[in-house]
Amino acid sequence: MRIRLGILWLCLCMGSATVLADTVLEPSKDGADTAAFEKAIAEGGNIHLKSGTYKLSRTVMVDLSKVGPISITGEGTARIDMQAAGPAFLFVGTHAGTADPATVLPQVWEKERMPVVRGIEFTASHPDGDGIAAEGTMQLTLSQLTIREVRHGIHLCKRNRNIIIEQCHVYHNRGVGVFYDQVNLHQSNITGCHISYNQLGGVVIAGGDVRNVHVTGCDIEANMSETLGFRANVWVECARGSGAEIAITGCTIQHTASVPDSANIVYVGAEDSSNETMPKWGHLTIADNILTDSHHNIWLKNSRGVTITGNTFGEGHQEHLLIENSESVVVGANVFDRNPPYYTTKTKDSQDILLFRNCKNCVLQGLLLNGISHKSGAIQLEGCEGMNLQGCSILNHGAVGLALRDCRDCLVTGCLFRGKKGEQTQSISPENAGDGNEFFGNKVGDAKQQP
Repeated sequence: MRIRLGILWLCLCMGSATVLADTVLEPSKDGADTAAFEKAIAEGGNIHLKSGTYKLSRTVMVDLSKVGPISITGEGTARIDMQAAGPAFLFVGTHAGTADPATVLPQVWEKERMPVVRGIEFTASHPDGDGIAAEGTMQLTLSQLTIREVRHGIHLCKRNRNIIIEQCHVYHNRGVGVFYDQVNLHQSNITGCHISYNQLGGVVIAGGDVRNVHVTGCDIEANMSETLGFRANVWVECARGSGAEIAITGCTIQHTASVPDSANIVYVGAEDSSNETMPKWGHLTIADNILTDSHHNIWLKNSRGVTITGNTFGEGHQEHLLIENSESVVVGANVFDRNPPYYTTKTKDSQDILLFRNCKNCVLQGLLLNGISHKSGAIQLEGCEGMNLQGCSILNHGAVGLALRDCRDCLVTGCLFRGKKGEQTQSISPENAGDGNEFFGNKVGDAKQQP
């Protein structure tokens, strides 16, 4: 094991790349990897890992207030195997402020800012071993990592600010991929990552005080387990706190329909929204994604202020959209298309409906639905108020295109309905629609069908 004696220059044959490291580590032959890491971290600076597997017998704590600015880097050939419970690395800082520069103490800028982990693989032989955990950090940056076969991949606790997770593979872990665990965290970006096959969720925000989350350009798949009872790729739960100002954009989010009641995106607020201390949280944007192969592609409950636009939906085995007890939701310019190559074998029975239940003051505009043939309606509004449907195309629908049940003061204008050829269909079902609803300027397969 070689550790810094003075300053070492490490030149790696990667084109013209040169890596400057204060400390160079290589795997020990006598099981002393944990002590070697602790010694290197105590000295701070850039710790560079040579190829091989490093075995940790306990969590290595990085006390940022003591060690100063630090990075732990590799070139993709080093593996850290956690052989005890807890995270392999625990980054602990003292930042108690916000992202406002006026709240960041000088010691944070001098000693704690932007700890970096890059270019390393993490595994865990211990069933309760995790990858990386952080609390009290400012500008933690995790880049080009593989985290697999651990419990929780990236575990964010207590309080952090301005976190970047980029170009990481968080894959096939026993717990959560990226876990916001009752954390106070504003400003975090998850960009360009593969987050797949994590049994307790891909990106999970569980309570806490979470704002300004950007999940962008990621592939998020099959992060659920029937046996462990978790069923969502992206989960935001506000009943024990608040998660808001969240953007999920430009991602592929899909699988697994074989898990009952599975969902690609779940956003759940507090049950009693009449209580001002338990509001309907929101400021949620879901845009320009591909969402497929789940029982509920998007499930919103007790939410307010949500925009869903520019997405392509497929194989919503129960619903493409299940939106309950929510308000101020805009659903616009999305495609819900039963494209034949995707609807073979089991998927041919997918229901694919859009169901709004006990919602108010929402807008559905510019939607394209093609081939949804549920007998109760391709779009179903139940117990809703002040819903505004404009310029939607509901094509090749089954028995009913749009159904309103016990709704009031809803408006349906400028929509195009076309039922399946050769079938008895009804474009808009007025039965038990409720009071004060208006329909005009719609083009239907049979003018007599329009209320």
